[in-house]
Amino acid sequence: MQTLTRHFKTRITPEQFFMISVFLVNGGNYLYNLVLGRLLGPKAFADAAILITLLLVLSFIAMTFQLAVAKFTVIFESAILHRFIRMCYTYAVSFGLALGAGIVGFAKELQTIFQTESYVMFVIFGIAVPVYFIMSVRRGELQGSKDFTRLSITYQLEMFSRLAITFLLLITFQITSSVAVSIGIGISFLAGVFPFKKKGNTIYPRIQLSAKDKKAILHFFILTGCYELTQIICNNSDILLVKHYFPSSVAGLYASLALIGRVVYFVTWMFVMLLLPTVVDKKKKGEDTKPVLLKYTGYIILLASAIVGFTFLFPVFSVQLLFGEAYTSIAPLLGWYALATSFFAVSNIFAYYFLSLDHYKPILIAAFMGIMQIVLIVLFHDTLFQVVYMQVIAMALLLVFQVSYFFLKKSML
Repeated sequence: MQTLTRHFKTRITPEQFFMISVFLVNGGNYLYNLVLGRLLGPKAFADAAILITLLLVLSFIAMTFQLAVAKFTVIFESAILHRFIRMCYTYAVSFGLALGAGIVGFAKELQTIFQTESYVMFVIFGIAVPVYFIMSVRRGELQGSKDFTRLSITYQLEMFSRLAITFLLLITFQITSSVAVSIGIGISFLAGVFPFKKKGNTIYPRIQLSAKDKKAILHFFILTGCYELTQIICNNSDILLVKHYFPSSVAGLYASLALIGRVVYFVTWMFVMLLLPTVVDKKKKGEDTKPVLLKYTGYIILLASAIVGFTFLFPVFSVQLLFGEAYTSIAPLLGWYALATSFFAVSNIFAYYFLSLDHYKPILIAAFMGIMQIVLIVLFHDTLFQVVYMQVIAMALLLVFQVSYFFLKKSML
């Protein structure tokens, strides 16, 4: 057995192990969503989808901490890095407590806005929020140090615990489905904090970050926070707007459409995770970073093309296989939604590349197009097709602008 393990480790690099793990985690998350959709039906699934969407929103906000820790883990030396990470934990917990308290305090208002059955699900979710920010800082440490094995384990523990606990509650206890989902999400945050990295006995001097370091950290936090906000807008505003404008049954159908169509984004996210520390490290060494971008962009285009092609060719089969007969009415929209998500996924790799190099203009471009997407949906939402088509337009323009910026600045990168 030990010989087999050693052989496996020599054949699989940590990066490859992480990629395999991401596919496993995404598969588990999709299984979680698909079984929920089949078990609950469109109307009840609409409430669960709101929690899943809030989880995605939370992940984008917390990603600001994760990416900042990942970047400066590559840049800073041991003593300064130790001080920086302690500072990040302090700010992450403080921000998480404030955000969680806000969600708990406005739980009844959130119930009214999103027309959910219960406000308790928002209370439970809000209580768990601070743990998610702790988990994100921890993941940033692992990502920056390229400890992809432990990073993979944190994602696996989060996914498997959420899947097991949610369905255990739904099957075993007479409990409201949205409350069961929120409890499962909350406990999965605790599981995702592990495994802790064992600290040595090194005693670091009481060192303060220089004004230059503080400025660089603040600059990156602001850039990353702004871009994560645009990610929230681009990737989640449609579900929230549909939940607001359409009946719950229709919103549940649309949520299933979004979950299938977004497979492109979730499958390609692993390349962003691998991109940032690699680009920062190459920049630090004075090496050319463009080949890294082009390599991962090529992978994303290949994967996205295959998924979009399949959803256009076999939409009914895809919906029936994943969600069942009750959801087949949204099949004609599947290919178009996957196309919009593909445009976003490709433009996303460009944005994170520029973010790694401290370029802010691509973030402004993404923010503008995210707002444009909301405006288009607010103006044109008579049918679900209009909602999807507006996203195709907005995300296609976003990709054109991001690629154009790359070619304009290519000689300077």
